[in-house]
Amino acid sequence: MPRKSPLVIGHRGAPGYRPEHSRSSYELALAMGVDAVEPDVVATKDGVLVVRHENEISGTTDVSARPEFADRKTTKRVDGQALTGWFTEDFTWAELSTLRGRERLPEVRASSASFDGTQSILRLRDVLDLVRDGSAEHGREIGVVLEVKHATYFASIGLALAPLIEQELRAAGWADGELPLVIESFESTVLGELRERGIAATSIYLIEATGRPYDRKAVEGAQAMTYKATVTPRGLDGLVGLVDGISVNKKMLLDHGNTIVADAHARGLLVYTWTCRPENAFLAAEFRGAGGRGAYGDYESEWGVLAQQGIDGVFVDHPDLGVAFFRG
Repeated sequence: MPRKSPLVIGHRGAPGYRPEHSRSSYELALAMGVDAVEPDVVATKDGVLVVRHENEISGTTDVSARPEFADRKTTKRVDGQALTGWFTEDFTWAELSTLRGRERLPEVRASSASFDGTQSILRLRDVLDLVRDGSAEHGREIGVVLEVKHATYFASIGLALAPLIEQELRAAGWADGELPLVIESFESTVLGELRERGIAATSIYLIEATGRPYDRKAVEGAQAMTYKATVTPRGLDGLVGLVDGISVNKKMLLDHGNTIVADAHARGLLVYTWTCRPENAFLAAEFRGAGGRGAYGDYESEWGVLAQQGIDGVFVDHPDLGVAFFRG
């Protein structure tokens, strides 16, 4: 059943105020009243799950300034795209733990960038424990929305993520429904693998506005169903029984006349959307205001368009603003 107000999810913590995936980012999100936080999960060379937006980490850590790791810079193809930089799978956890985080968007979020170099990288286990402790501290149940990144790619290099995630969730007491857990991915294959492993979680299929999911593309090539086709009535029919819901790029819900939420709800599927941010840089053109990319535009009007459609969950970078608006 649709929620009366959407689940407010701290997207990588509270990255509007602190560098994403840092301890202070998560702690701030919990204090600001989120229903859940969202860690992105990638793997190290020695199979430790760490929380980073991508496995390429030059934009979110100080690795490029560390001479001892200069020879790790390389070019790889990840999900079919050539990327140059430093990658988590080329480091042990002991090595990664020496790095310090940086703000990914300093030109937009200068205040957050003032925390650069002060915090280390977290493991998934660190976030799971932090949320459990935060639930007790704040006197409310807080969940985790775990995003599995690049599962097909990691499997191709001998680092299958599903068994690593299962092991971590079971060890941390998050696998059997003790605490609210959502698992999401742009690749439905890994969602199915984790469901088969008996992980008690809501499974959410992430949907981009364009392109095709890499797991399907790797097998079916150009015949793979596009993300856009997935949210048509016929595409949604195919998801029933495989996942519990979808999480769509907000651009798709801002298109006038779309019926995605209603069509999904009619099939018993949840609908989340990402990502609600107040800065002009991230708002649809009609909602932008004066003051440059980092200034706040008319975000409430944009978010109102999404809320009116009856979404079940929303990812926010500024948890205080998200809680105030979507629970108001």
